[in-house]
Amino acid sequence: MRNAFASEITALAKKDERVVLVSGDIGNRLFDEFKIAAPGRFVNAGAAEGNMIGLAAGMALSGLRPVVYTINSFLTTRCYEQIRVDLCYHNLPVVLAGVGAGLSYASLGATHHSLEDVAALRVLPRMAVVCPGDPLEVRLALRAALQQEGPVFIRMGKKGEPPVHVEPPPFAIGRAIVVKPGNRICLLGNGHILSMVMKAADILEQKGVSTQVVSFHTVKPLDKEFLQDAFKRFQLVATVEDHGVLGGLGGSVAEWLADHPSPARLCRIGTPDEFLMETIDNESARHRCGLTPDSVAAKALAALAPETV
Repeated sequence: MRNAFASEITALAKKDERVVLVSGDIGNRLFDEFKIAAPGRFVNAGAAEGNMIGLAAGMALSGLRPVVYTINSFLTTRCYEQIRVDLCYHNLPVVLAGVGAGLSYASLGATHHSLEDVAALRVLPRMAVVCPGDPLEVRLALRAALQQEGPVFIRMGKKGEPPVHVEPPPFAIGRAIVVKPGNRICLLGNGHILSMVMKAADILEQKGVSTQVVSFHTVKPLDKEFLQDAFKRFQLVATVEDHGVLGGLGGSVAEWLADHPSPARLCRIGTPDEFLMETIDNESARHRCGLTPDSVAAKALAALAPETV
């Protein structure tokens, strides 16, 4: 995902001289091509993330279109006050691009885990929250974000995420994308684990349970029209995210469902409400937290009414 981001922002900067990239002391070599294509428009703000947000706010007030890029945990909760007051209060068109979301940096310990960020940022007025499902969606999300008139948070994985889409899908902030059709369970995949959700759907299909997979990439604003249709058509709607089970996409859909009662069940699948105290690799961390195809499929099956399984 980060390579797709670097390539896309370079292409966009060639077309729009207002685009400025602000980095929090990472990605220097990653953006070598950007520096050549857009000389003078790469700023390394250093390990001073709060100042980095203030710098981006000033740039936006001056007519530029800043994109801020750094490790997700440092971009979000470390800078929460600056994001709230400098960006959201003034409704400034700044794109926050966080890399290494969820358990992507599992081996670096809890300081680098990012499992509360969606919950924190989505409650800020005027903030859009977008979690692309694969490298192609990263490109489309960045293009869409730079067309917005207010702040946008783009939450990315790290590297090695496989493509899900063969061709560019119709992409708009706030509009879900159906990746695979089905008619009994609807899996709302959120963010960089979308390929894993596809594998979970394959397991369910092998068990005779027709399963739809959706890239529900935007947590805010929610695609309410899609939710209305899904809770009418499916026996079970399940949110799947590399984020805490509290407050993320699952929490957002649960809040919406409270105001729109439905006979269909909602199943929220995410990381447990606890810290992961060990420093283990990403695959082991997901296994520990129940974010594997087998685990997701098992949880979805268990959430169906017993008589329908």
